[in-house]
Amino acid sequence: MPIIKSAIKRAKQTIKRRDRNVGIKRDIKSAVKAFTEKPSAATLSAAYSEIDTAVKKKLLKKNTAARRKAGLSKIAKAAGVKLGTAKKTTATAVKAAAPAKKPAAKTVAKPAATKAAPKTAAKPAAAKKPATKKAPAKK
Repeated sequence: MPIIKSAIKRAKQTIKRRDRNVGIKRDIKSAVKAFTEKPSAATLSAAYSEIDTAVKKKLLKKNTAARRKAGLSKIAKAAGVKLGTAKKTTATAVKAAAPAKKPAAKTVAKPAATKAAPKTAAKPAAAKKPATKKAPAKK
């Protein structure tokens, strides 16, 4: 058992993190198991979501997650399940419901009569410091 305050706090934080990580890993396993038992678009989506959450929390590495998702997609392909078959309510559905906008009339751009001075010229010139004389070298 730690005696130093910071070590006690670190031990408490470690216990909390471990519980959280174990819970996330358990969720991944249960989602993958649910998908393998009954492959469907919804269970595949849930499994992908759990794996992505673990990557976001830095519990799994990107390549590990990619490997697991590839295995799931292989099972899905064999079962004839597509991820895109899930019902989506995204921006595409909203766009289809919204009426199309008419393009605005074109306006002709007028050429500028005179060019404005560049902004860099507006800055005042920095004053030069007078040159300092070097001390004569010692003989």
